Amino acid sequence: MFTLLRSRVRTAALALSAVAALAFGATATAGASAAPAPAKQGPTSVAYVEVNNNSMLNVGKYTLANGGDNAFDVAVIFAANINYDTGKKEAYLHFNENVQRVLDNAATEIRPLQQKGIKVVLSVLGNHQGAGFANFPSQQAASAFAKQLSDTVTKYGLDGIDFDDEYAEYGNNGTGQPNDSSFVHLVTALRANMPDKIISLYNIGPAASRLSYGGVDVSSTFDYAWNPYYGTWQVPGIALPKSKLSPAAVEIGRTSQSTVADLARRTVSEGYGVYLTYNLDGADRSADVSAFTRELYGSDAVYTP
Repeated sequence: MFTLLRSRVRTAALALSAVAALAFGATATAGASAAPAPAKQGPTSVAYVEVNNNSMLNVGKYTLANGGDNAFDVAVIFAANINYDTGKKEAYLHFNENVQRVLDNAATEIRPLQQKGIKVVLSVLGNHQGAGFANFPSQQAASAFAKQLSDTVTKYGLDGIDFDDEYAEYGNNGTGQPNDSSFVHLVTALRANMPDKIISLYNIGPAASRLSYGGVDVSSTFDYAWNPYYGTWQVPGIALPKSKLSPAAVEIGRTSQSTVADLARRTVSEGYGVYLTYNLDGADRSADVSAFTRELYGSDAVYTP
């Protein structure tokens, strides 16, 4: 069993372009001008940003020395939360003050990335309150939460939703344990609400192993799925083509550059279409980023403050 290396900072309230366009086209976003067609060829590169500590704008500061294209294709706001209202006995979408700040300032925190052609996705994570993607008590409850998600994407002009089923602590506050129908109902409803947006899966937790129910398999609904264990290679166990999978996962600044390069080289040689990175901060990480861009795109990365 690999050790999960996330180093997330939370408060008590804490509660993903070339290949990207392949899956879902150039999605229009509210208030954003049309993004230029990316010229680079190679896997989709993803950057999770811990917005409690770092700016989303850091994702747009890296370009390829050869051609000037974006080093990253998808930026993930990490993270909103699925919380639990003990009075109403229902799950609800929660933003801590840092996530709310990014969303409220979309014009300066999100649109600049989208105008460069970088997709901006909101990750949703458990928050120790018992509510999770895998324990909605009914299809109606799952659909109601799906609407909160799609409404948020529409309101703030985002490019999609990322599911990360960690830290739910199923059973807290009298909530139910994971069931087989919940995540299927949730993903089905969300895709119906936003047919042209990204839905991605951080391949961990009870939800990730409950993708089929009542003859419905939502595996093909996802645009991407990735390995959640940084510094390792692990093919996500989901029925998606290689072009939508990232078996490689690295933490920028903590995974060695040699491992970063090895995993990128393997991504290309084995024909996978996504490369996942986590925890891009505000420092000049061009050496760490170049370690994978050289292998994925044949170019060093340049950092422009």
